[in-house]
Parts: sequence; structure tokens; C-alpha cells
Amino acid sequence: MALMITDDCINCDVCEPECPNDAIFMGPEIYEIDPHKCTECVGHYDEPQCKQVCPVNCIPFNPEWRESNAELKAKYERLQAAPTK
Repeated sequence: MALMITDDCINCDVCEPECPNDAIFMGPEIYEIDPHKCTECVGHYDEPQCKQVCPVNCIPFNPEWRESNAELKAKYERLQAAPTK
């Protein structure tokens, strides 16, 4: 599953720089997570770094974006292979 940021977000700016996939960005009102880039830190860390640093615990799993650990690993590998701009 990809992660998501809920309306409880206080825009504290600590999650965005922790994301190794650059999946976190500032939305119209709060930070958001691009599910196409979120691997829950699979391939980088043992645990999602954004969840580790969030002071208000507003980053749950996105129930609309279900992925297995193998799918997350494959996404990580695709992202690593993609050319950077």
C-alpha cells in the first residue's frame, strides 16, 4: 500500500525531506503523497521514514492503493531505473 497524509497534517515540513522517492509534495492545503512514487520506503529503509518523523501521526496506509511487498519492491526498482530530470 502507498501511504497518505490525512487532514490532521499541520504542515510542519518534516516529512517531505525524509522521503527517498520524492513522493511527498505540498498540495493546495496540506502535504500529499504521490502513490505512484511511494514505496513505503521499501528498498531504502525498514520502515517508512515519513511515519517515523510525523509529530501528529497523520500518515496511515492508503486503503485505496493496495500493494504487496513484492509490488512495492518492483516499484522501487522501476523508480531507481528511471532517468532523473
